[in-house]
Amino acid sequence: MKKTHVLGVPVNITSYNEIINNIHDSIKQDKKFSIVSINLNKIIQSNESLEINKVIKSFDCFIPDGISVVRACKELNDRITGIDLLDQICKEYNKLNAKIFLYGATQEVVEATKIKLEEKYDGINIVGTENGFIKNNDNLINKINASKANIVFVAMGSPNQEKWICDNKEKLDANIFMGVGGAFDVISGKIKRAPSLMQKLGLEWLYRMMRQPKKRSKNIFLQLKYCYKLKKEKRRIR
Repeated sequence: MKKTHVLGVPVNITSYNEIINNIHDSIKQDKKFSIVSINLNKIIQSNESLEINKVIKSFDCFIPDGISVVRACKELNDRITGIDLLDQICKEYNKLNAKIFLYGATQEVVEATKIKLEEKYDGINIVGTENGFIKNNDNLINKINASKANIVFVAMGSPNQEKWICDNKEKLDANIFMGVGGAFDVISGKIKRAPSLMQKLGLEWLYRMMRQPKKRSKNIFLQLKYCYKLKKEKRRIR
């Protein structure tokens, strides 16, 4: 996949179909393929922390999730959001021979997510779930391996989910690893996703801030600083 960089952070110039094909090939060839969503938050984390920068760069696929990232790079035309890619992977479960493990969120939310996905995609093979508060990581690794999962979705928030994937993917027999942030909360129905018009306009961040002002307004000046940097960022494909 072609790649560019936005403020030093890799971003792939790709499509849903190309990513699905890479996932298919990785499962078929028994290779590891890890996916990270690049948005304003990831750009800030990567630039402010060498540790997180190394973690993010350890991934294989960098999807342009944030509208500010897309607008900063002239080679990018469309967003590829984490929740929509998760949905596309589930939609293509039969082609991918996908055995899916859901890890993260509360026990209630992760179980509800499993039910919702099974209702939406008849026959989808979700082989296990675990909440994000389990204390014994070795037991979790054993549970995922015992499930024979080849795709693991991790919903722990950033950068915790990326650190977990980076630290554990080589211990796991699964092939595909993807951090999905708050996707389980949305799929389960715990919280609502932004209306379709706001999604198209790239205003999901505003919708989330309106719903969770205290949580989302943290580090607002740092966010504004990087928004300004992104507006000036125009790089060619590397």
